[in-house]
Amino acid sequence: MKILIVEDDFGSRISIQKMLSPFSECEIAVNGKEAVDAFTQSLESGAPYDLICMDIMMPEMNGKEALKIIREKEKLFNVAPRDEAKIVMMTALDMAKDVIDAYYNGGCTSYLVKPILKENVIKMLHELKLIPDTEVPSGN
Repeated sequence: MKILIVEDDFGSRISIQKMLSPFSECEIAVNGKEAVDAFTQSLESGAPYDLICMDIMMPEMNGKEALKIIREKEKLFNVAPRDEAKIVMMTALDMAKDVIDAYYNGGCTSYLVKPILKENVIKMLHELKLIPDTEVPSGN
């Protein structure tokens, strides 16, 4: 599994990386523009991301804009719907409208509400069938 974490807040970024690193090496982007660049490079190299965890509110380019561009790039590269990256938007509780827009209009796969809890991340990985139901990370 190949993972991209897109988060502008250093503490949140490190916390999410700690939760996901037992399952795969995690690459980092600090805003939507970097996420789009990293995603494009992954498509061009033939090694696309399986999972992208992306904050909605970020500088330069927010998560909803990046999500839209990423889905457009997948179409340009003829990525079959079953092979699209699983994109999980991360948001604060008071941003329900943004989550609904990203989920129903933007093509995100799922979402997590901040603060992000380890048990919710593991549950999400199971639901998205990115890890087997029996797999539970050690430590942390």
